[in-house]
Amino acid sequence: MKLRIQNGRVIDPSQDLDAVTDLFIDNEKVAAIGEAPDGFENAEIIDATGKWVLPGLVDLAVALREPGQTQKGNIATEGRAAVSGGVTTLVCPPDTNPIVDTSSVAALIQDKADEAGMANVFPIGALTKGLAGEQLSNMMALTDAGCVAVSNHRYPVVNTKVLSRALEYAATHDLLVVFHPDEESLSEGGCAHEGLMSTMHGLAGIPEEAETIALMRDLLLVEKTGVRAHFARLSCAKSVEMLADAKASGLDVTADVAVHNLLLTDQILSRFDGQYHVLPPLRGDEDRLTLIEGIKAGVITAICSDHQPHEKMAKIAPFAATEPGMANVEVLLPLAMELMDEGDLDLSTLLSCLTCGPANCFGLEAGSLSVGSFADLIIFDSTARWQWTHHNRKTKGHNSPYFGTTLTGQVIATFISGQQVYRLA
Repeated sequence: MKLRIQNGRVIDPSQDLDAVTDLFIDNEKVAAIGEAPDGFENAEIIDATGKWVLPGLVDLAVALREPGQTQKGNIATEGRAAVSGGVTTLVCPPDTNPIVDTSSVAALIQDKADEAGMANVFPIGALTKGLAGEQLSNMMALTDAGCVAVSNHRYPVVNTKVLSRALEYAATHDLLVVFHPDEESLSEGGCAHEGLMSTMHGLAGIPEEAETIALMRDLLLVEKTGVRAHFARLSCAKSVEMLADAKASGLDVTADVAVHNLLLTDQILSRFDGQYHVLPPLRGDEDRLTLIEGIKAGVITAICSDHQPHEKMAKIAPFAATEPGMANVEVLLPLAMELMDEGDLDLSTLLSCLTCGPANCFGLEAGSLSVGSFADLIIFDSTARWQWTHHNRKTKGHNSPYFGTTLTGQVIATFISGQQVYRLA
């Protein structure tokens, strides 16, 4: 199938492209930009006048909840939510039930994703069996089954010798390891940033040191083993400074941040609303601003949704008793654009952190509209104002503080390998 998307503002940070031009797609790939390639005839034409044409978003943190927690979501529903938000490539964590510690579970997730025909799905495999932090998983079998990285997710590897051996093995086979730095002895039982707001509202706090102490250990082990490392969901200023120093010293490390940690602070705790219960927690404004500066400096190169859908009952309880997480994958782009509207980030930097930046972190062939790349792209109305509600949502999750709010910017259509998988009704 041949497709010509004409008169759109094509923006692709991977090739410093921002121009009103035509995009030509042939045989699932980008065939040309600007002028039609030789022999390009009988193409379907889409007029994108006044719209943006962007690479499909790459989201490094989308919990699909399947297998094991289908009351919260499943691969079909969350895949549909992803493409409606312009996410064409997503990475899912290993904390399913059963855990992604065998090739069969990894294969099951990918098979179901293929059946759903929505976003490109790449699982992360478990670093240790059952995420128990005791015995190493069969990392090579997981990689052969399609896992793009290994991680113990939010589960601690208390024994540093076990972690060191896991990293040595991963380094030997050039596997990417994803860290969620958290010293459990400091964060256990906590539900909010340790500070004035948590004290005022009687909430058990999670100090910044829970992240930074674990980050220091992890960085020392990365330096010792030479493993490729990605640090997920950084939340505090000191972490950005530590990672900047590590990168300056030559360590092969990357990092991401959840979009809500760039937009919100612990001041929102005054609402005592469990929809704002997330891990790592929303921290102070200095942390938020330093995370943004970390993006500007290239220390953090990916912004993710950290999409964690929950059923309605998971958030109907006192704040500390609610389950943490937000379900925001289908509004990732308009939420991120608020950072541009506030003057925090320029458009190119913002889109880079949603496309080629995260793709480069995980070595994925995605996030670009360069000639020869797969035609994963979106058509986006940057001026549309709309309300996201429980009625028009695609996710199975009920847990987002953004339901009922008016957002600016809406995905009109999403294409994967040149095939339309979503169009706004």
